[in-house]
Amino acid sequence: MTKGQRIRRLEWKILHSDAAQSGEINAGLVSQLHIPVLLNEAIDSLNIKPDGIYVDGTFGRGGHAKEILKRLNEEGLLVAIDKDPQAVLEGKKIEAKNFKIFHGTFKDVKPILSAIGIRHVDGILLDLGVSSPQIDNPVRGFSFSNDGPLDMRMDTKKGQTAEQWLNTATQSEIARVLRVYGEERFAPRVAQFIIEARVTERLTTTNQLRRVVERAIPRKFHINTGRNPATKTFQAIRIHLNQELDDLEDFLSQATSILLSGARLVIISFHSLEDRIVKHFIARESKPNVPDRVPIREADLPKTRLRAMGKAVRPTVNEVDRNPRSRSAILRVAERNGP
Repeated sequence: MTKGQRIRRLEWKILHSDAAQSGEINAGLVSQLHIPVLLNEAIDSLNIKPDGIYVDGTFGRGGHAKEILKRLNEEGLLVAIDKDPQAVLEGKKIEAKNFKIFHGTFKDVKPILSAIGIRHVDGILLDLGVSSPQIDNPVRGFSFSNDGPLDMRMDTKKGQTAEQWLNTATQSEIARVLRVYGEERFAPRVAQFIIEARVTERLTTTNQLRRVVERAIPRKFHINTGRNPATKTFQAIRIHLNQELDDLEDFLSQATSILLSGARLVIISFHSLEDRIVKHFIARESKPNVPDRVPIREADLPKTRLRAMGKAVRPTVNEVDRNPRSRSAILRVAERNGP
């Protein structure tokens, strides 16, 4: 067997492992397998002009950004943002005069653009959620497949760690977070088990938390779900600690004022909470702002700020086969109307 055949065989094993099917892939070769989700669909949806100004609000490891740069000329500009210091270091390796990267969150897009003298852009891309390198690094604490410290912060330079929160939060607060951000039906029971566990031993590792959750959720619900029982708990804690939904709401509240007429807003989300926020925002901004029950001719309706561009896009079967983590991705696109 040649070296290339051995690598492809190892790739297949990783991608088709139980961990991969549940959204968890072991570290190692996977760092070479980082595949941007819905890459072509997202880039095409931006409708890129070679001399335009674009924002990648979630640089990650640069998969989408590098493809955008291929379509820009020297007059164009791509501004990238990421709250993960490691992602910013990766971005600084890109040597291009038409590329700038900043450490921060996409909700701060206005002040970041203002700092470099930009008020409006031709398109914005967000790829929400956790990147593969973040999941695959046990030290980050995002994965329940690889034992590591309970951190879960996207910005490792600030904020409360999962360990600090889990060992100090009240039972009712833990239950609320799991119910709201994880949509966990057993949230009260899981919270109770966490409180009981930390009485005898401080929760410090992902394996500890995973085992507690597995004990809390009745065994009959462990099978036939296609994912580990701890999935929702890990998701909920991560979203809470990183204020992911709050950041998304803050960003959307200012997005339309940044976009030029005809500019595109492209957002890839990975769970129902994010997608619901994006879907409702686009629907709301795509309707005329007129008082209820006021008679008005269609020709006199005020122009909407956004226009939804087609239906939501999901990965193809082939993409999911190549990259199981893409299976829950949903892409939505809207275009700015008017000045």
